[in-house]
Amino acid sequence: MIAVPAGTAWIGTPEASLDALAGQQQYPRSWFEDESPQHPVELAAFWIDVHPVTNAAFTAFTAATGYRTAAETRGFGLVYGAGYWQETPGACWRHPGGAGDRIDGRMDHPVVHVTHIDARAYAAWAGLRLPTEAEWEYVAHGPTWRPWPWGTGFDACRANGAEYGAVRPVRNLEDWRGWWARHFDEHGTVPATTPVTAFSPQGDSPFGVTDMAGNVAEWTATSYRLYDPRRRYDPLYHAAAGRYMVVRGGGWMHLRHQMRTSERVAVDPAYANHATGFRCAADTPRTA
Repeated sequence: MIAVPAGTAWIGTPEASLDALAGQQQYPRSWFEDESPQHPVELAAFWIDVHPVTNAAFTAFTAATGYRTAAETRGFGLVYGAGYWQETPGACWRHPGGAGDRIDGRMDHPVVHVTHIDARAYAAWAGLRLPTEAEWEYVAHGPTWRPWPWGTGFDACRANGAEYGAVRPVRNLEDWRGWWARHFDEHGTVPATTPVTAFSPQGDSPFGVTDMAGNVAEWTATSYRLYDPRRRYDPLYHAAAGRYMVVRGGGWMHLRHQMRTSERVAVDPAYANHATGFRCAADTPRTA
């Protein structure tokens, strides 16, 4: 873990950047309106994991406690198939792509197929907690807002997203479907995660934290809410407020705009898939 000093975090995306984003991809601005208005949040000092929790760390947790994740208990996990999400028998953190896939040789990859409850159970065992949404975003872009951890311009070689796997620009859904069809033909449902240090230091945030964009999307401790309840947002966002938890960062199968430092997703706490993991934080000083 590393120590993050107290400071003012500017949370959310500037209006001009939202306007520009609307012209750079296929979704209307309303899809990203919940990132506004940008506002300051005062944060106390805290500690945060340098990288997402790995398969090795989660193995130690389950070996010590006998814990079984929700996916293990129900006997299936969500993976993306040929054309959409599918419930795959045997898919869980030990078998991310399904019963025939194993994490052997991928112990330094981020753990996946964990619900919010699973992530909290690990954090409690480790004497830690999940980071708040504001803490996560502050670590991702630093005291000065930027759309990606490394700066203002997207670079596919700095993060594990769809464009890294495709080795070419993937700017819209048509491009993405073409990439996914080739990926699925070659790898099936096996997730394309990478070691948590693979994009360090080139993809690190200003605080020296890895994988704040791509590899796996990450649970936070924050219940999804609207930054300004008096503002008009898409009705779906109003319906989600107070019901779901915030997930941040985007993962190995996501487009560049889904990996921005201020992109936020409202997710059912019981949900898990092969592209979502987590990292931990702490309030008190710890040995890194």
